[in-house]
Amino acid sequence: MAALVAGPIVGWIAARPDVGPESAHAKAQPSSVQTPSVQTGTAPVTTAALDASGYVVARRQATVSSKATGRVAEVLIEEGQRVEKGEVIARLDSSATSAALAESAARLAQAQANLDAARIAAEDAHPIFRRNEQQYARALISSQAFDAARAAYNATRADVAVKERAVDVARAGVLVAERNHDDTVIRAPFSGIVTVKAAQPGEIVSPLSASSGFARTGIGTIVDMDSMEVEIDVNESFIALVHPDQDALVRLNAYPKLDIAAETVAVIPAVDRSKATVRVRLRFKQKDPRILPDMGVRVTFLGG
Repeated sequence: MAALVAGPIVGWIAARPDVGPESAHAKAQPSSVQTPSVQTGTAPVTTAALDASGYVVARRQATVSSKATGRVAEVLIEEGQRVEKGEVIARLDSSATSAALAESAARLAQAQANLDAARIAAEDAHPIFRRNEQQYARALISSQAFDAARAAYNATRADVAVKERAVDVARAGVLVAERNHDDTVIRAPFSGIVTVKAAQPGEIVSPLSASSGFARTGIGTIVDMDSMEVEIDVNESFIALVHPDQDALVRLNAYPKLDIAAETVAVIPAVDRSKATVRVRLRFKQKDPRILPDMGVRVTFLGG
């Protein structure tokens, strides 16, 4: 009978996990259930705050023309060519300006010669006047003769002053002629890539728009590839999600797998009433030769 009672008691003790010498060891073992780990570091969690579309624009882009109307003699650029600041890109017919420059130089030489002659005359008249002055002091000549000698001397001095001003005028004329002659040489205003070649030798170019349509208004278009930015229109309902210096990712439509880091430069404080949008400018943080003007882009603004 005792054996029959002991059997159920031993079985009951073995069935309880918290009874016996092995119970403490069983409680210290880790659970086999997987729990998600939580990161408590300081690294920011970046999420997409807003998506928008826009275009690549060049902040520095110029259609280069001449300052004066003239016939194109030579064009030294082609599309896709890189030019440096101050490099000659075209020349106009300079036959008229060269003749005007030669004429102004001759006028300057003539004015200088007249000035030299006037100075010699004034130098020769000075000792004569000094002698007449001494004679008049000793009453050797009449006051009428002394007045005539003084007037002649003063006239030579005045003539020198007039001839000096004439030299200044002639020198200014030379500068004007040189500027007009230099205007026939067209130079690149900044370094960049030629995107459009608008004129050919023999055509007439003019800085003003010609109503007849026979004159070109430019030689070519130059784009500074280092000034590329992105301009997008953000709906005014979401403009609160955008702020200056905000990080963003730009994805070119031509290269959908290429993400380029950018940051917001400015939120233009004006609303387009017809579209209810606000214009936003972004700057590329890295340069890429695949970025071209007027490319369509997709912009993802990042928020913390």
